[in-house]
Order: sequence, then C-alpha cells, then structure tokens
Amino acid sequence: MKRLFSILAVAGLFVMNTNTVNAKVTANAITTNLSATVANTAMLIQEAAATTEAERGFVQVLKEKFIEGGAGFMGIVLLCLILGLAVAIERIIYLNLATTNTAKLKQKVEDALASGGVEAAKEVCRNTKGPVASIFYQGLDRAGESVDSAEKAVVAYGGVQMGQLEKNVSWLSLFIAIAPMLGFMGTVIGMIQAFEKIAAVGNLSASLIAGDIQVALLTTVFGLIVAIILQIFYNYIIAKIDSIVNDMEDASISLIDMLVDHKK
Repeated sequence: MKRLFSILAVAGLFVMNTNTVNAKVTANAITTNLSATVANTAMLIQEAAATTEAERGFVQVLKEKFIEGGAGFMGIVLLCLILGLAVAIERIIYLNLATTNTAKLKQKVEDALASGGVEAAKEVCRNTKGPVASIFYQGLDRAGESVDSAEKAVVAYGGVQMGQLEKNVSWLSLFIAIAPMLGFMGTVIGMIQAFEKIAAVGNLSASLIAGDIQVALLTTVFGLIVAIILQIFYNYIIAKIDSIVNDMEDASISLIDMLVDHKK
C-alpha cells in the first residue's frame, strides 16, 4: 500500500511539472505574439501619421506660397478662379439639362404627326425639354401656313437657342485671359521693385532681390494655374455646345422633311 501511494505521488508531481512547463511555453508564445502585434500596429500608425503630415504639408506650402505672392494680385487671381468656376459649373449644368435624345424625339414626333396630326406632334414637343424640342415646336406651329414659313421659323429660333447655349461663355474666356495677364503684371511689378532696391543700394546682391523675384514669379505661376483649370472647363463647354448645335441642325432638316411628307 505504501508503495502504491509513493507511485501515485511521483506521478502527480510529474503531471504538475509538465503542466507548469506547458503554461510557461504558452505564456511566452502569447507574449511574443502580442509584442509583434504591438510593433506592427505602431509601424502602421507611424506610416499613417507620415502620410497625413505630407498631405498637410502640401496644403500648408500651397497656402504659404499663395500668401507670399501678395494679397493684391493673388486675391484678384483667386477671384478670377472663383467666378470662372461658377460660370463653368452653371453652363455645364444647363447644357446637360439641354441635351436631348434627338433620335428618340424625332421618332415620337413623326409617329404623333402620322397618327394625330400637327397638334399631337406639338404636344410631344411641349412635354420634352431642350432646344431641339423647342425648335420642333416652333416649326410645327408654323406648319399650317407653309413649309417655307416653318423653315424660316426653325432657322430663326435655332439662332435664339444657340445664343442661349453660348450665354456667359464669353465671361469664362475673359477670366482665362485675365488670370495670366494679372500674373505677368505682378511679375513685372516685382522685378521693378527689385531693380529699385539695386539702384538704391548701388550693389547687386542676390539676397537683396531674391524675395522680390520669388514673389514676382509666384504671381505668374498661380495665374497660369488658374488659366489652365478654366481652359479645361471652357473646352468641354465648347465641345458640348457644338454637339447640341449639330443635333439642332440635323433635327431641323428632319422636321422639314417630315412636314413636306405630311403635306402630301
């Protein structure tokens, strides 16, 4: 019996030692994994902070350079950008709303003209937005007189619609021209101030005129940036207007042909 108790006691001690060793190994593994996770998280946080700092630095540098350019000319250049963007956005919204599926509209007008006559075709045009539908309506409104009268009405009203499409676009081209001119003017004034300092001191020193030259060049840079941005919007608007005008001309020819066929 004593020998049995001794054997059981030794076995118990062996099991306890084994569990203790396993617990230590598990704790060490958990600690290692936790340390690695903390290190990786810290590295990710540092990378994110560096990226945020770089972005903030670019914006901050842009603001500083804008302020260094001088409140006078830089403020006017900024005003040109704001007004130009306002005109461009207004025109883009108007032109997108004025865009019509011309082929679908022509088919609807032709079907209405064949089934219900001129009044049914006019009703289709009244329920459709855009300059093409307005031109169709004016032509159909004169269809009772003669085809020549309808053609003259279409041509005259087409000119009116073209004027509506090109409204305020001249202001956008004006801002495109003014922005770099203002930048060049700021450059010239800055160079004049630099040469005045040279004349007053009587000695050519780079450090003496470097600040004025930097300010002068900054006005030119920002003026050109504004002109480039507005020029992109201007070209898009002109292309959109040309597309709508082509649709108007094609639709006008189709309308006259439909009226000629309807008169037969």
